[in-house]
Amino acid sequence: MNQKIHTRNWKEKLHEVIYEADTPLGKIFDVILLILILLSIIFVMMESVKGLPEKTYEFLYYAEWIITIFFTFEYIARIISIKKPSKYIFSFYGIIDFLSTIPLYLSFFIVGSSALLTVRALRLLRIFRILKVSRYIGESNKLAKAIKDSRAKILVFLFAVVVVCIITGTLMYIIEGEESGFKSIPISVYWCIVTLTTVGYGDIAPVTPVGQLLAAVIMIMGYGIIAVPTGIVSAEYSASQKATVVNVNSQSCSNCNTSKHQDGAKFCHNCGHTLFND
Repeated sequence: MNQKIHTRNWKEKLHEVIYEADTPLGKIFDVILLILILLSIIFVMMESVKGLPEKTYEFLYYAEWIITIFFTFEYIARIISIKKPSKYIFSFYGIIDFLSTIPLYLSFFIVGSSALLTVRALRLLRIFRILKVSRYIGESNKLAKAIKDSRAKILVFLFAVVVVCIITGTLMYIIEGEESGFKSIPISVYWCIVTLTTVGYGDIAPVTPVGQLLAAVIMIMGYGIIAVPTGIVSAEYSASQKATVVNVNSQSCSNCNTSKHQDGAKFCHNCGHTLFND
């Protein structure tokens, strides 16, 4: 009986360090984790640079293996510290953690797969939980809601832009013809889209006065078109500027791995398991 209690307490303490950002040890662990993630990404990027000293590549190789082994133990620890491992394994962060660990092992079988280690950049999303930047989380939620609420208007606007590109592209094909590079209507529509979005690759250009006049009109329209989606989202964002309560509780349930609990919560809102607030 005592052994069972000891094992349970050990797992709970491990869970507190790995999953929580409210405790000193948990925050230190997460900060170290973020530093290692950044170093790993930098090392992978440096490995792709040609002409460095041979000792540098050797250092990068061993350093990457050390970091990978650390992430491997961390991944295993995350699994054994919760009562329902599948909740973590198949969660968003669980999949990211797994994908960021296996590439170096795969390099034994697939050449060049170690470059996939840059997927570890996705693990930096944990920084929002670690730093508890509630102000920015709240603002990002408002922005996401504004974009969602304005999606119908934006889709209608984009449909209108596509229609304009088809019409003007067809006109340009008729005006310029194949000798000017407008070999087909699809190519002319492509040119119109590139011009309207103010990208302007310069691979195709009108040569006739009428074609150049039409191109100038499309360019001017481009500046106005860019502002329209911004105005739509801005209007929705302004309308949604209401007092929003953002919970910054970073606790994760050791039983079901559920997060996003309210501040000061004592029990998991999903399974009712006790949350440890030490």
